[in-house]
Amino acid sequence: MIDLPEKKPMFSAKLATPSKLADSVSDAIAAALFDGRIAPGEPLPPEGEIAREFGVSKPIAREALRQLTSAGLVSTQQGKVARAKALNGEPLERIYGYAVRSSLKRLQEANEMRRVIETGIARLAAERRIKAGLVTMERALEEMREGLGDPAAFTEADILFHMGMATATGNSMIRVQMEGMRSVQREVSELFSQRSNRSRSDWQATIDRHQALYDAIAAGDADNAERRIDIHFAAADIASLEVADELESRGGRP
Repeated sequence: MIDLPEKKPMFSAKLATPSKLADSVSDAIAAALFDGRIAPGEPLPPEGEIAREFGVSKPIAREALRQLTSAGLVSTQQGKVARAKALNGEPLERIYGYAVRSSLKRLQEANEMRRVIETGIARLAAERRIKAGLVTMERALEEMREGLGDPAAFTEADILFHMGMATATGNSMIRVQMEGMRSVQREVSELFSQRSNRSRSDWQATIDRHQALYDAIAAGDADNAERRIDIHFAAADIASLEVADELESRGGRP
């Protein structure tokens, strides 16, 4: 009989909380995803193998995979193996999307949240200036100019610009957070772009504010980048009031 080499466990964890076995299993698998032991797109072991490695039942292993799927870390299909997914902001984006579409108050709160978060992002982007992010911001500015007057195209360029700013920080968790806020950006940008009183000069002023923010970040001037993002969101706050007035006059969202 040939002695086969002992298979090395994929997941290095001890289940310390028996009352929450599925949580412990999902935590251990998530750790393997985050530290690269399982690459995006790679299949996970079958439920039975996961159950054996952790010493739990198949239903516990199945529940752990369900948790990871809900978190957007694993993709599952009936009759197919579960596969790892790259870390992304899709679950957060869905939650924010539901919130901002529920009421004008939530939309305004979301814009306030973006202002708080992106102020720090702008500063860090200026301090680190990761090239891929700067290139993305440059492309977004070009697309803004090409899409001037076109709400849909302008919105996508606006979203791309802010994603580039997040990428310029070199921080993957910040990138995920910005991905999560895309639904907020899209809702805000689409409403602002469709304001009845929006003129061509107003569109151009928005581009100019983004250009000034890019220039500050590209120059490595963190203080100016913070000022520029504050100016940008101050203008967004004014637009928010205009949107609120229009919606209320039309009997729109509360």
